Formats: sequence, structure tokens, C-alpha cells
Amino acid sequence: MTDHDNDTNAAPRPAAAPPKATLASRGRRLFRHALVFITVVIIVDAIAGEKGLLALLQARRQYSTLERSLERARADNAELRDLARRLREDPQAIEEQARRELGLIKPGEMLFIIKDVEKKP
Repeated sequence: MTDHDNDTNAAPRPAAAPPKATLASRGRRLFRHALVFITVVIIVDAIAGEKGLLALLQARRQYSTLERSLERARADNAELRDLARRLREDPQAIEEQARRELGLIKPGEMLFIIKDVEKKP
């Protein structure tokens, strides 16, 4: 018998069993999973958290709205300040306001009130 015959008659060898996971490889895998989980939590918090991206965008929208409101209030304030100055300094402005707001007229003037009449079909 030759060596060749011995090899063919020999019982088939079992396939190499996969190496058992060692404690170190399990630890590395667990560490990787924990790292991925922590990264996902940090990203979600950065986007949707209390001080995240969505909160920042909401705060910017609110800031823009308040800024426009403040500009309108400042413009109204300037108009009222100008009207108050004119009323203090200009008698014509006082007369104009009295006529427009209070419906006052000078002695001898006649007031005509014209009402719109609806047309009948």
C-alpha cells in the first residue's frame, strides 16, 4: 500500500469547525454595538432634542415673527409720536382731528350726512 491508498481509504475529516467566539471578540462586538447605539442617541438628540436642530429652527421662526411685530410696533409708535407733536404745535391738526373723529362743526356750518341707498332689483 502506498501513501496514496491510505489517504483515499481514510475516514473523511470533518470540516474545520468555526472558531468559538472568545470572550475578547464578544467584548469587542458588544463595545461596537454600544458605540453605535450611543452615536445614534447623540444624533437623535442633536436633531430632535430640547436644544437640537428642530428647536433651533423653531426659535429662529419665532424670532423672525417677533422681529416683524417689533418693527410694526415701532412704526405705529413713530406715527403716534408725530400725531401727538402735530396736535401740540398745529391748531389746524387739532381742528382736523375734531372734525374727523368727533364730527364737530364750526358755528354757521351745516353738516350733511349722505347715506348710500341700496338699489332695488
